[in-house]
Amino acid sequence: MDNEWIISDNSLEEKDLLKNESLFNVSNGYLGVRGNFEEKYPENYKTIRGTYINAFYEDAPIQYGEKAYAFPETMQKIVNVTDSQDIDIIINGEKFSVFQGTIKDFNRYVDIKKGCYIREIQWVSPLGKELKIKITRMASLKYLELFVINYEIEKVNFDEDIIIESSINGDVANFTDENDPRVGTDHAKILSVKSITAEKEVMQIVSETENSKNIVAMTTKHKCDAEHEVTVEKTDKSVKAIIKIGTESRLINFTKYNVYTDSRRHENVEKCGFEIAGKLSSISFESLREKQEEYLNKFWSLADIDIVGDEKLHQGLKYNLYQLLQAVGKDEKSNITAKGLSGEGYEGHYFWDTEIYILPFFTLCYPELAKGLLRYRYNILDGARERALEMGHKKGAAYPWRTIIGKECSSYFPAGTAQYHINGDIAYSYVQYYLATGDFDFIKEFGAEVIFETARIWLEIGHFDKGLFKIDAVTGPDEYTAIVNNNYYTNVMAKYNLKWAVKFYNELRCKDQKTLEILSDKIGITEEEVKNFEDAYTNMYLPYNEELKINAQDDTFLSKAVWDFENTPKENYPLLLNYHPLTIYRYQVLKQADTVLAHFLIEDEADFNTIKNSYDYYEKITTHDSSLSCAAYSIMASKVGYQNLAYKYFIETARLDLDDTHGNTKDGIHTANMGGTWMAIVYGFAGLRIKEDYISLSPKLPEIWNELSFGFSYKGNHIKVYMKKDKTEIISEGKSLIVLKLNKTLYEITGSKKIEILN
Repeated sequence: MDNEWIISDNSLEEKDLLKNESLFNVSNGYLGVRGNFEEKYPENYKTIRGTYINAFYEDAPIQYGEKAYAFPETMQKIVNVTDSQDIDIIINGEKFSVFQGTIKDFNRYVDIKKGCYIREIQWVSPLGKELKIKITRMASLKYLELFVINYEIEKVNFDEDIIIESSINGDVANFTDENDPRVGTDHAKILSVKSITAEKEVMQIVSETENSKNIVAMTTKHKCDAEHEVTVEKTDKSVKAIIKIGTESRLINFTKYNVYTDSRRHENVEKCGFEIAGKLSSISFESLREKQEEYLNKFWSLADIDIVGDEKLHQGLKYNLYQLLQAVGKDEKSNITAKGLSGEGYEGHYFWDTEIYILPFFTLCYPELAKGLLRYRYNILDGARERALEMGHKKGAAYPWRTIIGKECSSYFPAGTAQYHINGDIAYSYVQYYLATGDFDFIKEFGAEVIFETARIWLEIGHFDKGLFKIDAVTGPDEYTAIVNNNYYTNVMAKYNLKWAVKFYNELRCKDQKTLEILSDKIGITEEEVKNFEDAYTNMYLPYNEELKINAQDDTFLSKAVWDFENTPKENYPLLLNYHPLTIYRYQVLKQADTVLAHFLIEDEADFNTIKNSYDYYEKITTHDSSLSCAAYSIMASKVGYQNLAYKYFIETARLDLDDTHGNTKDGIHTANMGGTWMAIVYGFAGLRIKEDYISLSPKLPEIWNELSFGFSYKGNHIKVYMKKDKTEIISEGKSLIVLKLNKTLYEITGSKKIEILN
């Protein structure tokens, strides 16, 4: 059944069911529901049954054996909220289940063009009653509080009554795994039921978290097109509607409207829940489905990528883009978690992944959503200022490594708090948004303040030594090397941050003195301080090894012994689950791209030979134990001319979750890798770079493909790229004057224009 828009898997094996709970999630950036069965699995099957609201959290204490000054005392954790999935079909006491009776036909799939998850079953009960059932569920992209389930039921060979039992359950818990630090290890029972409403027309459970006192209301209404009777039963933690449908109805259409409201967005969660449920339940399921498809048609018109000649990768890429849309926060209180809203891996925290691996896609394909992600970072700026003071800095902002509401959640500081590069990553993403859109008003209102405050931290943690500005005691992206001096990635990102702080200050001074005065009054930025920024970035120390002709990852990395890869068993990867951190820290071994990633992001700081030599060196000692790694290596393989290697790394990213290549998709999808897949296409094979005065492309079509096409926005113009075997075509539509560099030729483009070059 699979095609480029349909992702299907009909396996009923326990391991596949767990994986598919993540793959078949329905989410909309606010609300996410794992792809569980409404009728549940047998009791002996493992399941991670979950429903999540983006940025809805609990405060949980962090337990330390030994605690030092400024270690975070609490963390935030995403909450598995009230379960609204339960639906049972009963015929004369027999409950429908694909795990009993006879399955004559079964299809289970996600339609990423229509935005829904579907199960189609033809089932015969143990006593011979035959049903055809189509179950469709959606998290509405238009009405973010709504998760809807629709049942189409056909009685095939009987006329008896059917009973539909539809429940909502407040007795829920978070998933934990004490053996895997990437999954939560404690604090499973978080929500307590505070009130239950049980009526024929509406059911509601209101629950509260123990520590953060966040409140969530789950409100359900039903619609059934057949004659029926309804009774309601409730316990102290759940409520069930029993819907009895008479013998005269052979075709039954039943819809369950589930509305989630939470105290972080809604002033009165109970009242809002009733009002929204009343409004949305008046809309037919078919109309909701049409609105979903309309939303996605607009999305795909901007974001779609087509590959001719590699159908499985083509499908994987589309699925990844769809999941990014499902996962991205649609308000300023939320961001995009490492697992989207598909699971509880990394406890629903936001990382630097957003800025470096995910924001590029939204910046170039959906700038409004990119703006929301950047607004989130602005909204937690006060928390970053507080964290800087806790860390002993006199001024500036130190963004947290892991967070939901802005407070640091990482208890392991060598691979968490020490990753100061997150400041540079956030500043970089603001600059890239500005260069891609030309939206200086956004920089004036939000970006400049973030960039000034992040720049201040480099002066706080860096120092001049023999005329060079150096930064000590940090950890770069490679978490297998911690607490080092002059990590190349950190230093070059700091240089970029400082440089653009100076640029934006001077731009404001020339063009908008009033805004600059307001900012100066608010945060005390001065010309003298900006001069210090300039001195620091002009004299930034970027480690370089003369013998190897590479940028050294840090001051001591190249003096260490190389990890014994030859004698490391395959089952000992990822290393972090099998070796003490200190053992790993003593060797030259990388978890993920570090200097290589820096050469991609800030390529103008090194010449081509240095970039190529660095790639050759670090590629051999990188384990890719992080899902972030392969995309960066694919992009840079394209850059240095290793097309086969670029393709090899790309295929590692494109279907990572669909094929569960890391073996942990059950804990949720890998959103940063999904963004990285898009980057490997656009920044890798197409060679796109956003420069200060122009945008450049250097297309290199993989040999196995016949054609690659994609689109993006640049300064209000929509640009479509067609890479073919014999030529590359660029079509630009828009009103702005843009400068495009294609290979080595510069083109000035206004209005609609087509450029064609032979390969």
